[in-house]
Amino acid sequence: MTDEVKNLDVQEFQAEAQAQQTTHRDINFILDVPLELTVVIGRTKILVQELLQLGQGSVIALEKLAGEPMEVYVNDRLIGRGEVVVVNEKFGIRLTDIISPTERVRQLR
Repeated sequence: MTDEVKNLDVQEFQAEAQAQQTTHRDINFILDVPLELTVVIGRTKILVQELLQLGQGSVIALEKLAGEPMEVYVNDRLIGRGEVVVVNEKFGIRLTDIISPTERVRQLR
């Protein structure tokens, strides 16, 4: 009977090791999933009448002040904030604040 218990323990260990390998493979599988990252420089609300009057050269004032951190979203979920930088003549974002995992889970509800 002792031999059976030992065999069972070995089988449980092997099953656990296989589960860890499977989990590792599953995580690697999702690493290639494309995500959309969006940086929001500001927002505002306008009336339909104002929208219809917009033309080339129109300036739209946004609610965010110059120098304020920009919101960074991944797939429409806020993940952090950052400041605008220029990288090789293109705009970029330097992350200054990352939303905590707890807050990210709260956003899912």
